[in-house]
Amino acid sequence: MIKRTWLFTLGAVLVMSAAPVVSAAGSTAAAQSSVVKKKNTSKKRRSRATPRGQKAPTPDRIREIQGALNREGAFEGKPTGKWDDATVNGMKKFQENQGLNPTGKIDAVTLNKLGLGSDTAGKGAPIPMASSATPPAAPAQ
Repeated sequence: MIKRTWLFTLGAVLVMSAAPVVSAAGSTAAAQSSVVKKKNTSKKRRSRATPRGQKAPTPDRIREIQGALNREGAFEGKPTGKWDDATVNGMKKFQENQGLNPTGKIDAVTLNKLGLGSDTAGKGAPIPMASSATPPAAPAQ
C-alpha cells in the first residue's frame, strides 16, 4: 500500500510539474502556427511584374512611323499617333512592297527601310575578323 501511495504521489507530482510545460508547448505551437501563417501571407504578396519583350511605341513614335508610311504611299490619312487598323494595313502594304514578311508589326528591318531605324538594328552580331598573323610554329619533338 505504501508503494502504491508513493507511486500515486510521484505520478501526481510529475503530472502537475509537466502540465505547465505542456500548456506552454501548446501555446508555443499556437504562436508558431500564427507566425507561419504570417510568413505564408507575406509570401503571397505579388511582386511587381518585370517587363518582358518590347515596349509599346509612344504616340509620337507612331506618328513618326505613320508619316514615313505616308511618304512611301502605303498609308493614307493624317498621322494620329494610334496604332489602328489603317496603320497595320499600311505597314503590311509597305512590308509587302519591300519584299518583307507582311506582318503589320514594327520590326527593326522595316524601320530601317522606312529610314527610322538605327544603323545596327536588325543586324547580326559582329563577326570577328581573322588575324593575318601566322600562328607560332609548334616546337619540334
